Amino acid sequence: MSSIIVATLAVAVIGMLIGILLVTVDKKFKVEVDEKQVAIRECLPGNNCGGCGYAGCDALASAIANQEAPVNACPVGGDPVAEKISRLLGLQMEKTEKVAAYVKCSGDCENAAARCRYVGIHDCASAASSGLSPWTCDYGCIGFGTCASACPFGAITVNQGVASVDRSKCKACGKCVAACPRHLIELVPESAVYAVRCSSHDRGAAVKKVCKAGCLACKLCEKQCESGAITVENNVAHIDYEKCTKCGKCAEKCPAGVIRKKDVS
Repeated sequence: MSSIIVATLAVAVIGMLIGILLVTVDKKFKVEVDEKQVAIRECLPGNNCGGCGYAGCDALASAIANQEAPVNACPVGGDPVAEKISRLLGLQMEKTEKVAAYVKCSGDCENAAARCRYVGIHDCASAASSGLSPWTCDYGCIGFGTCASACPFGAITVNQGVASVDRSKCKACGKCVAACPRHLIELVPESAVYAVRCSSHDRGAAVKKVCKAGCLACKLCEKQCESGAITVENNVAHIDYEKCTKCGKCAEKCPAGVIRKKDVS
């Protein structure tokens, strides 16, 4: 009987020692949880797309909690998510205009001239670095869909050799912008009516030789714009959407039809 009592006491003592050890270790190595950060993280959509510039939603939640990022930093969640976070933090939210990706190229199969029958790796970055683009324009869309592969929302498809964006699906995460080796994709305000669908730095005859729908750098659009919203830089027109009045005079005068309504392909 005494041996049973001794064994029981030994087990009890060992159990107590283990318990004390676990409590000590827990206190020493305990990671403090920022409840504010946890609450912000619950507001975020959880796509972990990196469009905010941080390594996922957890990192963004930490940045917002530490006032290192604005409440509207999540491009996927947009204003609804920003409003939730603002209420959580007791801040007043400033609404931001929604933007969506736009491909600045008209060089599809009908407009652009073919250079060769490409048989290399079907990746835009690989083709651009090798100089083996299937199209004669050195500034246009290569058409292998690297941007489409980068888009986590399925908003980009390649039609007739040129990428196009379904803006109803686009969350403005910017992954396609970063993926395009020729920098053809930009984020354009949803309210914008007109956009320049070309990125060529050639001009005049050199453009016409490789594409029927390229910017000629003629500057007629620049002269026509009364608000100074259009400038021609590096032989291609650019629109300042903050100045643009959406009058459409630039599109009417563009001889190449490069400036067009966003919804018209």
